[in-house]
Amino acid sequence: MNAANANARRLATDAQTLLDAGSFATAASLAALAIEESGKVSILRAIVLTEDEKALRSEWKRYRSHTSKNCHWIFADLVAKGANHIYDLSPIYDDASDHSSILDQLKQLGFYTDCLNEHAHWSKPTDVIHVELATALVNSAKLFSQRSLVTEREIQIWVEHMKPFWNKDLQGMKQALVNCYSAMQLEGFQVEGPNKMAEFVLGPK
Repeated sequence: MNAANANARRLATDAQTLLDAGSFATAASLAALAIEESGKVSILRAIVLTEDEKALRSEWKRYRSHTSKNCHWIFADLVAKGANHIYDLSPIYDDASDHSSILDQLKQLGFYTDCLNEHAHWSKPTDVIHVELATALVNSAKLFSQRSLVTEREIQIWVEHMKPFWNKDLQGMKQALVNCYSAMQLEGFQVEGPNKMAEFVLGPK
């Protein structure tokens, strides 16, 4: 997890350098790679909760899938539109949504020339990727790569609270997230004060 986070930060930093230099297409593609790299962390968290070989294979398949790793890239847009509860983020994991494929296509368009659609339109990276899009992707990449180091004890707490309910009991999983956050606070891995996870997952009281 720490290696993925560190590499995501490296890619996001390089993307910012390219953006500042006016290389918008390559900056956007590199930002997409950074977003994918940061997306490995949530899959690794799922891997440590698997209980059988079939589930483990499924998670490793997701780990190696570009679109599985980049689905969170619309997070910033959802928050900007007012998302403040776990249900507000459901579009991220909507199988019917094409946002994961869109980012993967943008990544390719930023690197390569291509012939698009039945009208044989030839695309060039410098014509397809504009500064606004590149800036938005770089900002998202930087946001997702700003995670603190993960310790072995944190993962132990995660497994202790989440594994009994993982993919079995939705309400149990939600309460487990709240309890896990509380345990993290007690051991100094999260800031003291109100349990922010409780309001995010369960809603305001």
